[in-house]
Amino acid sequence: MKYSRQRECIRKFLADRHEHPTAETVYMNVKKDFPNISLGTVYRNLSLLAELGEIAKISTGIGPDRFDGNTAPHYHVICNSCGKVMDLKMGNIDHINIIAGNEFEGRIEGHIAYFLGKCKECLEHEKKKINS
Repeated sequence: MKYSRQRECIRKFLADRHEHPTAETVYMNVKKDFPNISLGTVYRNLSLLAELGEIAKISTGIGPDRFDGNTAPHYHVICNSCGKVMDLKMGNIDHINIIAGNEFEGRIEGHIAYFLGKCKECLEHEKKKINS
């Protein structure tokens, strides 16, 4: 694969982030360094980087896909109210593969788990509404 300065800029942008930005957010930030870049180019490069395993694509089911520069195994919490995706610092639960394997005639090779809840900001906003 041919080297691309735009792709490298996208990869570096994601490597420095923890808020799991959308493609639109990546586009708006990369556009600062590459004013002529198109949203389509950003989407294509995000897809390619995800296919190569250099970034993770998080499909939340709540709003647009998010992207994570941290490809090390870890879990996420998705806020049911605002759609924010947050890293969850917790121990590994790979034993879930064994449990699932006991109920499956094939071979379990991994899992994807998202936890759903409300972020701190949405809880505070909800509390203010109730107290008003």
